[in-house]
Amino acid sequence: MAKLVGVTIEGMNMNRMVQYQYWDKETETLPREELEKFQLKLLRESVNRALRTPFYKKRLFQVGITSGDDMKSLQDLQKIPFTTKQDLRDAFPDGMLAVDRREIVRLHASSGTTGTPTTIYFTKKDLERWASYVARCIYGTGCTRDDVFQNMITYGLFTGGLGIHYGAEMVGMLVIPSGPGNTGRQFKMMKDHRTTVVHATPSFLLHLHSKLEEEGYTLSDLALRKAFAGAEPYSEDTRRRIEELWNIDVYNSYGLSEMNGPGVAFECQHKDGMHLWEDGYIAEIINPDTFEPVANGETGELVLTILCREAMPILRYRTRDLTSFYTEPCPCGRTHRRIRRITGRTDDMLIINGVNVFPSQIEEVIMGIKEVGNNYLIQVDKDGALDRLTVKTEVGPNIFMDDARPLNALKERIRHALQTTISINPKVELHEPGALPVSEGKAKRVIDTRPKDV
Repeated sequence: MAKLVGVTIEGMNMNRMVQYQYWDKETETLPREELEKFQLKLLRESVNRALRTPFYKKRLFQVGITSGDDMKSLQDLQKIPFTTKQDLRDAFPDGMLAVDRREIVRLHASSGTTGTPTTIYFTKKDLERWASYVARCIYGTGCTRDDVFQNMITYGLFTGGLGIHYGAEMVGMLVIPSGPGNTGRQFKMMKDHRTTVVHATPSFLLHLHSKLEEEGYTLSDLALRKAFAGAEPYSEDTRRRIEELWNIDVYNSYGLSEMNGPGVAFECQHKDGMHLWEDGYIAEIINPDTFEPVANGETGELVLTILCREAMPILRYRTRDLTSFYTEPCPCGRTHRRIRRITGRTDDMLIINGVNVFPSQIEEVIMGIKEVGNNYLIQVDKDGALDRLTVKTEVGPNIFMDDARPLNALKERIRHALQTTISINPKVELHEPGALPVSEGKAKRVIDTRPKDV
């Protein structure tokens, strides 16, 4: 378990002095060469664990890997075939289990309601390691045991709730496991307990602010100063909007259940890229069509190998998430590489009349227009033989819906900006604030009603 060290260094961020603090300074600032040596040692151990599982024993033997010692360098990782979500389903329930079932103390699973779930198992040591990575993330944003942390993410089989919860407790924060929804109660707890940090989806943070006045509160009633936003992709414009509305710092985070959950990567106080903890994970970025590594700094699909879990090792997992590595070091002094915010998923891409469109592109345009509200919906259907794209968005509270001329002008600005960005001429609908459906968990932004064989 990582030990909290009260080490700080001074740096400049946004023309202001910043005090950087490390949870585990030695590990977080390990020289690159030493970090890669450590990774290779952990990779060999992970391969040996994987060879105890029926799934990987068969798969690794097929490519001539019979021991972790066959990993002579980190480049040898590429000899291992990719693992997919379907592999996890096919191996359910025990095919990827590397320990006796009596050693398992918890499982998490995907929230899907049909088919075989994606289930991940943990030993006691796995949970301790996971919590320490999350604590490293939280502490690295400037949080301390003096903070009050309100966790507005779903608890249960979803990893986001308990994953962040135990990391925050390890830091020593007072943790309020409020879960999502119930805005009135959220505000009351925030005021009563002087909450300083929250964890929520970006869509819920926007929705919560829209209810602030309605619930009888003002920002001055609250002590909020930071938010961790995750569980769904969102644009930099959305982050800026949340920060401006709440007058707080918002930190981007990345995690997925197959790699434990939250705590894989997190922004430091610079808020410029997420440090991916390379003593726990090996990251590759590949071209999703050719499966070859992309050039450093180019966007591709993130592939992860977990090094910090004994119950269920997973090697070269195709996350389907699109990102890229930063090529320059972070001023905070951490040596673990940073990844850019997730711009979309290879399996979320929409093909509309032959044009590839990612929902994140549409969000970036919408959130960059100040007159637009906080909620939107993307709808794709058929108009005869052609695909039709409709973008529905709420307007801001200061826009009058009965004044046609400014509404038409706004609609045209949105349409033109979208056409310039995605090369498609969409239909744009404007709606009153609160008219579009709100999700308390991950926001459902896309409705595609086209026949599945199209």
